[in-house]
Amino acid sequence: MDLSGPIRVVVAKPGLDGHDRGAKVIARALRDAGMEVIYTGLHQTPEQVVDTAIQEDADAIGLSILSGAHMTLFAKVIELLRERDAADIKVFGGGIIPEADIPPLKELGVAAIFTPGTPTSDAVEWVRANVRQTAGA
Repeated sequence: MDLSGPIRVVVAKPGLDGHDRGAKVIARALRDAGMEVIYTGLHQTPEQVVDTAIQEDADAIGLSILSGAHMTLFAKVIELLRERDAADIKVFGGGIIPEADIPPLKELGVAAIFTPGTPTSDAVEWVRANVRQTAGA
């Protein structure tokens, strides 16, 4: 990873959920904070998300999931990153995710989960503080 440029984040809406307002709000907040954001659009497969992150040399992937498929979709993205030797790309996300599902997601390797009502500044500050800590190590 090139540590000299802006933090690069792929923001994605995996699965069949068609509600992307939250993803767009986060994408804009990250962009306004000086990060380079690649928004993939709706209905992305985990394979498409990982391909984009690798092609774009992303430092992180932010997934927005409102469909209830968060356990499956996060797990698949993490698995694909490991298979493609890209586990250094941090995965974080948000959406309608029950509190009880957050610890198992973190055990899978999801770095952070932001639930509805989280201020965008919290997500921005988390990315700034955590995304490049292990990059290049």
